[in-house]
Amino acid sequence: MSLQFIGVDPESGQSGSPTAWVDETTQEIVLQGYTADEATRAECVEKNAPGHDKVIPDGESVIRLPAHMIPILREACDAAERAAAVR
Repeated sequence: MSLQFIGVDPESGQSGSPTAWVDETTQEIVLQGYTADEATRAECVEKNAPGHDKVIPDGESVIRLPAHMIPILREACDAAERAAAVR
């Protein structure tokens, strides 16, 4: 594994910082974030992908996604940015 640091949440301070890396060996995105609260986790389970088990393992907060999901991540980032602009 060879991680390349991409960025960190500039508003998170010195600890507990959501961070993004790229694994140059596997071409996967590696993310660190906060563990969602129970209400959010329950909604994610309820709205899980069709045909998938309706469960999120306890404590998941670091995930790996294949490079082909980058367009989906961009779409999510764009939607979050638009939502933030409305606030």
